[in-house]
Amino acid sequence: MSDTLRVFAGDCTITFDEDSRRRRRGEVVALLKPDDTLLVHDVDGYQPVAWLTRAETARATVEDGTFTLTATTSDRRVRVECHTCHDVSRYPGSVAGIPVGDCPDCEGPLVRADGDVTCLGCAATYPIPRRATVREETCDCDLPEMRVERGDPFDVCVDRDCDPLVDAVRERFDREWACPDCGADLRILERGGIVAGCDRYPDCETALGIPDGLVVGECDCGLPVFETRTGRRCLDADCDAERHQIPERG
Repeated sequence: MSDTLRVFAGDCTITFDEDSRRRRRGEVVALLKPDDTLLVHDVDGYQPVAWLTRAETARATVEDGTFTLTATTSDRRVRVECHTCHDVSRYPGSVAGIPVGDCPDCEGPLVRADGDVTCLGCAATYPIPRRATVREETCDCDLPEMRVERGDPFDVCVDRDCDPLVDAVRERFDREWACPDCGADLRILERGGIVAGCDRYPDCETALGIPDGLVVGECDCGLPVFETRTGRRCLDADCDAERHQIPERG
């Protein structure tokens, strides 16, 4: 269960945006990716002689022992016309990521790439938070655990259906803080992300996103202060720093 990489080799003419002044010819290899990215390489260096990333349309025509490739966007066009074809091939392709273990279902390798943990064997995919750390330890289901900071560090399964992060955060912080607008308890909820939402919803619509970081103190407004990658901040991102002084680093 993988995507297909298509490789075309031959003596070709490459035309850019129908501009004859930018026309090139040579013995090249063209790569057409599943996301319709077209790359054309000659023998010189690492940079393609022509490319179009994630084209809006990409077409490959193979007939009579030759091929034509066309990739277009709203304002660009790359066309590869083959005169003498050396080879046209298809190969299985996948993301290339950091190895993080083995799949418990098919024993294929698990890799982390593009915000997911993905099996290269069965293509099972587990979206994970951007700043999560995938651990060597495994869950009872034999998938890797990840460490995520949401006020405290939490070690949960990469499969959100197996061990939801929101459940761990809720167990630790549910009703821990008071709503800055009405004083009711803040409940830990999942609304496109983990938030502290007012218990009086919908009468009070306060909902504060739980940032990626650790609670290190309390703001003068009564809400927690988080240590994040960009510095210390109140749970309420709109907290007035002149009225609510966040404790200095100590």
